[in-house]
This record gives sequence, structure tokens and C-alpha cells, in this order.
Amino acid sequence: MRRDRVTLDTNILVYALDRDAGERHGIASKLVERAAEIDCVLTLQALAEFFFTVTRKGRMPADDAAAQVDDWQALFVVRTSAPPTLRRAIAAAREHGLAFWDAMLWACAKEAGCTLLISEDFQHGRTLDGLRFHNPFVEPLDLGVS
Repeated sequence: MRRDRVTLDTNILVYALDRDAGERHGIASKLVERAAEIDCVLTLQALAEFFFTVTRKGRMPADDAAAQVDDWQALFVVRTSAPPTLRRAIAAAREHGLAFWDAMLWACAKEAGCTLLISEDFQHGRTLDGLRFHNPFVEPLDLGVS
């Protein structure tokens, strides 16, 4: 059985640490834990957005957020964007109606060989150029790890 190469969007990373997020916290924290055991890459963009999101308005101290980003960089392969990524993202935004930063995440994940993008921000169940979007808050997701 072929396994998906997975990536996690910023919202999953944020919910994984936000104990006030209720059910979303439980789902996201289990997903991040399981993702560490499978073929999962994170994008530099998702890590940067995580840092920005949790440190604005004091939701998390910057030192703690930086330490978390460092931990994830040690745990996961991290992929960066390049000029071709930007071109692909612009095309996806124009042709498929993706919001620009979502298109950047999609393009980087696509270039990293991902086949599954876990997020609440994309159209659940949609596949774009071989990369499937899954919202784990709409439908449970089994990453095949016990």
C-alpha cells in the first residue's frame, strides 16, 4: 500500500498547541504526533506563519514559539519556496481561485512531493494537480499509525 507524503498547514500547528481550542486541539495534537511517525514535510511558510500567529497579541511568548519552531525543524523535513514555486502559486491563484498564501503552501507542498495537505482552509476533499486537501475537523483522518 502506497502512503501519502503529508504536509500540515499552519492552523493544524496552532491548534496542536492551543489548549483552549477544545476538540480541535485534541485532533490537531494527535495529527502532529502521528505525522512525526510518517512521511511528513513542513513548509518554511507554515512554520513562519505559526510563529507570527502565536506571538501576535501575546498568545505565546516569542521564546517559546521559537523553541517550538526549532523542535519541529528537528523533527520534520522542512521545504522552502523558490522562484518556480512563486510562479506555480500565482498560476494556481489565478486559475483555481486559491488565496495567494494558500497557493504558496500548495505549490511548495506539491514540489516537495506531497499528496495530502491537512488544513481547515482548503476545500475539503478537493484534489489539485495530485495534491488532496483534507480538513480533519470535517472528517476524521487516519494516518495509519497506531
